[in-house]
Amino acid sequence: MDNLYNKQSLIYKYILYVAAIGFIVFFFPKGGKFKYEFQKGKPWQYENLYAPFDFSIKKTEEELALEKKEIAEKTLPYYRFNNDLVDKVYSDFDLRFDTQFASSELRNSQKNQLRVIARSILDSIYKYGILDNTSSKITNKYVLLVKNNEAQQVAVSDLYRITDINQLLDSELDSQGLLVFKKDFEELFFDLIMPNVTYDANLYNKSLDDALSKISYTRGSIDEGKLIIAKGEVVEGENLKILDSLKAEYESELWTAGNYYYILIGYTVLVALVLIMLFLFLKKYRREIYDNNTKVTFIFFNILLLVFITTIVVKYNDMYVFVVPLCILPLILKTFFDARLGLFVHVLTVLILGFVVPNSFEYIFLQIIAGIVTILTVSELYKRANLFVSVGQITLIYIVGYLAFHVIHEGDLRNIQWITLGLFLLNGMITLFVQPLIYIYEKAFGLVSDVSLLELSDTNSKLLKELSNKAPGTFNHSLQVANLAEAAANKIGANAMLVRVGALYHDIGKMNNPTYFTENQITNVNPHDEISPKESAKIIIDHVINGIELARKNNIPDRVIDFIRAHHGTTIVYFFYKKQKELEEEVDEADFRYPGPLPFSKETAILMMADAVEAASKSLKNPTYLIIDEFVDKIISGQMKANQFLNADITFKEIEIIKKIFKQKLTNIYHLRVEYPE
Repeated sequence: MDNLYNKQSLIYKYILYVAAIGFIVFFFPKGGKFKYEFQKGKPWQYENLYAPFDFSIKKTEEELALEKKEIAEKTLPYYRFNNDLVDKVYSDFDLRFDTQFASSELRNSQKNQLRVIARSILDSIYKYGILDNTSSKITNKYVLLVKNNEAQQVAVSDLYRITDINQLLDSELDSQGLLVFKKDFEELFFDLIMPNVTYDANLYNKSLDDALSKISYTRGSIDEGKLIIAKGEVVEGENLKILDSLKAEYESELWTAGNYYYILIGYTVLVALVLIMLFLFLKKYRREIYDNNTKVTFIFFNILLLVFITTIVVKYNDMYVFVVPLCILPLILKTFFDARLGLFVHVLTVLILGFVVPNSFEYIFLQIIAGIVTILTVSELYKRANLFVSVGQITLIYIVGYLAFHVIHEGDLRNIQWITLGLFLLNGMITLFVQPLIYIYEKAFGLVSDVSLLELSDTNSKLLKELSNKAPGTFNHSLQVANLAEAAANKIGANAMLVRVGALYHDIGKMNNPTYFTENQITNVNPHDEISPKESAKIIIDHVINGIELARKNNIPDRVIDFIRAHHGTTIVYFFYKKQKELEEEVDEADFRYPGPLPFSKETAILMMADAVEAASKSLKNPTYLIIDEFVDKIISGQMKANQFLNADITFKEIEIIKKIFKQKLTNIYHLRVEYPE
């Protein structure tokens, strides 16, 4: 059980690894992959390709869309003729006519003539009927009119609207020389006429669906053994359509019950290889992250989240695949960890998504280039302008890359899919939401970003205020170290904000025993004179442990605590070690050595150098340019000889730059000036 408890961290990683593989493979498309890669406008790079089996040539989406459009245009709309309403109009006609033309001045013969004319007009109106007001403008020349359960083709011009009645009355009465009765006819027909032809959407949709169901999705077929394309032949036109058809047929045929498990195993192995690369990278180059299961979980969570979102978008409509803001991944990982890890994880994620997306080469190329631009351009994310500029550059790279691929495929810039350019812009807008996402991650996973570092750097914060009250000398020392370290970090491209915050908090452990540190001693009384060198060394060394405990108690992030832990590395408290050696010959170095760890990054290495240089500079008397130059070289060379920078990814060139910065800063601090001749 003890052995199992000791290995629980490793067991958790195994479980996370297996669960991640299962999650990713589950969301993979249920189909095999065509073994040939080809692109429109590029030559066929493989040997001559012959049809492996009989298959049909599928019509392209454009062809099918055009065919559906033609069918929709040819399908006539259905209108229903209401006989009951017409019967009612005719039944009301006689009563209304007699009432309207009841004048005693009209002879019976005239009344009969007017009745016949009115009846004739009514017959012509309701031969095909009157469209109701809800019927929109009809674009077809003909419609199908359903009358007595029979549909007949009728010209749209034969159908009346209410607004046409006055014109019809004028025409008919004028031809009969009866315009004098126009007002009576208008009053008669105004009350009598009612629309009786209505649009039947259900009948039209059924008719359209029936016509669309008869569309053939294929045109012709290819027999087994027939040459499809020869080596070196350009993939375009008919060849491209045949290859697309073969690819679709191949992938649907491949994913059968017999092959299902084999393909599943293939996907699993490939995903497992990608994720094992991530674990190996973390173990070899980011050991502190590998040992922290929370951070490992955070990285895997982001990978799985983007894989999930991308697969969902592809299944909905693969045209929208570029709207997924994949560059959020390197942005977030660079914010919480470092640029190299961010780019490495981004590339691995893109490789996984290559199995999911269409045109995988284009997708992988664009996303990797965009990820590199993200890593190179995004810095100091707490400055809002930087994020906007970086997102603009990322969006520009997407658009330029897409246009380049379009030119390769089409030969010119015609037929550009403007919606795709819009998707790139939408991608950039979504990427801007990385700021609130970073805040959520900070709270959920206990991580720290540059925004949090900016808040921690406030010297009015509770802990730094307490440090300035209890140990003012240490507080001033920390400020000086912060200035030195920040200047050096800016010069070599390290995280200046992180190293400044680390410098401000690196000595907070001295608050427990402030008078035991020379910078806080304001009298000639030294409490170390009353105790043994071994006890003095323990108090000095314990300020690291006390600082870690104090930082955790005040919820300081682990990323800052690392500076407290590593700012002395494994060096020896040489002053008290030497005093102990004077008292006894056999001295255990372990009692005088800091517990470590060694600095493991550029930032922690810079702080170690800055702390040692600033502290020792207080002993300089009448410093000159030469004294400061030799002094800085001596301090940092001693640390290098003690192998304190073995685990830090810092170069000799960078150390030389840092030494130069320290010399300049110390010169400014001591106000050295050129001595003018008298």
